[in-house]
This record gives sequence, C-alpha cells and structure tokens, in this order.
Amino acid sequence: MAGSNELYSPVMSDALVILGAAGIVIPVFNRFKITPVIGFILVGLLVGPFGLGRHVFEHPWLTHISITDPGGLDIFAEFGIILLLFSIGLELSFGRLWDMRRMVFGLGMMELVVIGSALTFILAAIGQAFAGAVALGLALSLSSTALVLKITNAATPVGRAALAMLLFEDIALVPIIFLLGALAPHASADGMGNLIHTLLWGAAVIAGLLVFGRYLLPPLFAQAARTKSPELFLAASMLVVILASLLTAAVGLSPIVGSLIAGLLIAETEYHSEVDRSWSPSRASRSVSSSSPSA
Repeated sequence: MAGSNELYSPVMSDALVILGAAGIVIPVFNRFKITPVIGFILVGLLVGPFGLGRHVFEHPWLTHISITDPGGLDIFAEFGIILLLFSIGLELSFGRLWDMRRMVFGLGMMELVVIGSALTFILAAIGQAFAGAVALGLALSLSSTALVLKITNAATPVGRAALAMLLFEDIALVPIIFLLGALAPHASADGMGNLIHTLLWGAAVIAGLLVFGRYLLPPLFAQAARTKSPELFLAASMLVVILASLLTAAVGLSPIVGSLIAGLLIAETEYHSEVDRSWSPSRASRSVSSSSPSA
C-alpha cells in the first residue's frame, strides 16, 4: 500500500481522468458525427475544478473522477498544441504559406484589430479603465489554437482562413505582451527596446532554422531512410520539433511558431511522406492532449 501511495500524484490521477474521458468521448461523438472537441469541453466543465472538483473535500472519492490540479497538466496541453502545429506544417509548405501571406497579414490583422477594438470600446463604455479595457479586449480577441484547428480543416478555404488568422495572432502575441507591459502601472521605459531585441533575436533564430532545414535536415533523414526504421524517423522529427520550439521560446516567441517552422522544413524534404506515416499512430494522443481542459 505504501508503494502505491508513493506512485500516486494529482497529475497522474488527472491524466488518467483525461485518458478515461477520451475513451468515452471519442467513440460516442464520432458515432454521431460530432467533433470530439465539444465533448472534451463538456467533460472539462463536468470534471474540472469548478465542477466535480469543487466537491472533493466533502467527498474525497471524487478525486478519482475529477481534475483537481489543471495547472499540472499545462505542460501536456502545451506540448499537444506544439505537435498539432507541427502536423499542420507537415501538410503545408513554404510555397503555400507564401501564397497565404495576404490572408495572414490582411485578414489576420483585420480580425484582431476589429474584434480587439470593438471589445475595448464595449469594456470602456461600461466603466472599465482604458488600460484594462485594452488588455481585456486584446486577450478576448485571441482564439484557441487547439479548438479552432481541430474543428476546421486546414485544406479547406475556411480552414486556411482560420489558420491565417491564428498565425497572425501568434506573430502579434509578442508585440501584444510588450504593449500590455507598457500600459501597466509603473511600466518600464525600455519596453520598445525589449520588443525590438526580441524581434531581432526571433528573426535570427528563424533564419538559423531555415539554414538548418536547408543543409542539415536532408542528411539527417537520409540516414534514417537507410535504416528503414519508422521509429528513427519519428525520433529525428521529434528532435527537430522540440529543438525548434525551444529555440523560439528562448528568444521570447511562441513555441508553436517553432513547431510550425519545423513542420514546414520537413515538408520541403523528400522524406516528408515517411515522416508523416511515422506520426500517424500518435495522432489520437496528440488530439487528446491538445484538447485537454487546460489547453
């Protein structure tokens, strides 16, 4: 008994609840041709800290069927979204992304500016301070990457438009963070300098990733092809996506920007079909983690 108590942890219990919910939600909602994301949202409301989780002190047995520490699952949710954007990048290419540039910087900017401005105006009209109205307006205008990309299909016109808006939101996230810092009380005067520093380092990292993809990825996957091992393709691509995500996160950009670039880089190689096949068995678990209640 003591050994089993040592193995127990709230994160492990919460993870088992999510996996158990996935085993119920996915087949039931697929049976009625409804996206499982809706089911995960409903389950999250039911078993989350504001559902059954709020009653665990009165009824301790609810601990085994509720999520009591959603913050502990943040890393899994973040990693699920990273892998989701990586799979989107595998289906795209730099050529197709370049063709979407008008949509990214046109439609994406318009969506963020219009919705953010409208929400800021409404919040200011009901008495919210200007700085608070801007902060809440920008925050509420951002979309859930996991939710939108799982509901839409990136291969359709609507899916491409949604992807374009999400890409612009990820690009604009860094300036938004520095803008909110500038609006905060006792804000530092060097906010613009920090923003420029982050953007310059981000550009340098992205340029370095492009060079890496051009000259080092082909030999890496050629070596994996010689072994004819799908596991080696999976390991090599996992190394690339984690490295790219860590590098972009280290300079202040969103890690999903790095994961998307990693997917685009691999999509440009002649081994992208082998990589896509090696990732096929993990798509269900990627869907579960990116749709978890903390995502």
